[in-house]
Amino acid sequence: MTGEIRRSRSTEAFFGRRRGKTLKPRQAEQLGRLLPVWKIDLAKAPPADLAALFDHDPDRILLEIGFGGGEHLLHRAKLRPDAGFIGVEPFVNSMAKFVSAAGDEDVSNIRLHDDDATQLLDWLPDACLDGIDLLYPDPWPKPRHWKRRFVNEANLDRFARVMKPGALFRFASDIDTYVNWTLQHIHAHPAFEWPARNASDWRAPYENWPGTRYEAKALREGRTPAYLTFVRK
Repeated sequence: MTGEIRRSRSTEAFFGRRRGKTLKPRQAEQLGRLLPVWKIDLAKAPPADLAALFDHDPDRILLEIGFGGGEHLLHRAKLRPDAGFIGVEPFVNSMAKFVSAAGDEDVSNIRLHDDDATQLLDWLPDACLDGIDLLYPDPWPKPRHWKRRFVNEANLDRFARVMKPGALFRFASDIDTYVNWTLQHIHAHPAFEWPARNASDWRAPYENWPGTRYEAKALREGRTPAYLTFVRK
């Protein structure tokens, strides 16, 4: 059974924890001090009420998968101190950058997972999330690698299980093939609908959108991002 799970996850997951440049001493210190405080312990059984993960009583709980530099996650956590935010990022340098910035901003309404997002999704209790963000994920642009894209039937099943009815799944990308891929998978999945009615519904950035470095790069290179919002039925 374990082998079957491992094989199935190979086409659904991020690909391990990766480290790039050597961390700056201050980043390394803050990562070592703060990540253990904010990290979700998947070895423990999930609480029946996910709000128990936080030190306050959040009015909603939102998940961001692959937060990269963390600009968006930090912005939203500061904007909504009454909410609870869970961030997933397997890249050590990106996690260190975010943890350092969040520590400097004295943000505490966050919890983190620094490995495969599917591990966290499978650990979460049913219908516990008010929203999931997947913003500028790795597009795997070569057709032979499309099976590695995070949006697929198995992961949409995972999303559907952990999202409350009416919860929003937001997906942003500047890669047309991934946008079309996502729309096709959503259309084929019975748990989600796309309520867009005109181009402004996917061309306009989300409300209170701070921008990200990935978005800035796309705009510099002449690519037009799409901001899709899907509703859990």
